[in-house]
Amino acid sequence: QVQLVESGGGLAQPGESLRLSCAASGFTFSSYAMGWYRQAPGKECEMVAGIASAGNSTDYADSVKGRFTISRDNAKNTVYLQMDSLEPEDTAKYYCNAPGTTGTIAPGCWGRFDYWGQGTQVTVSS
Repeated sequence: QVQLVESGGGLAQPGESLRLSCAASGFTFSSYAMGWYRQAPGKECEMVAGIASAGNSTDYADSVKGRFTISRDNAKNTVYLQMDSLEPEDTAKYYCNAPGTTGTIAPGCWGRFDYWGQGTQVTVSS
């Protein structure tokens, strides 16, 4: 069955960096676009980054463009989110899932898998 295990979150000060990882299993990882999503209390769930199955195309929400970088290693069945220049507004729980076929940013948090991992908490505060 599909498993998605997010890790790498933590507490960071504004301007610092964190790198999130999502280890995937139970499906042919290299055949799926992947995405990162976040949910903050009282806010709409948001897809922040997407990457095509081959890693040759990426897309970002305007709120993170220029600060976050999504990448993947198909040999390790893992997708990453490098988060630089963190802002307090980035505070949320972050999840990975498979978005639409190209990894293009879409509204809300729709994923092709019903299963969602436990997420990893990112807190940005001074």
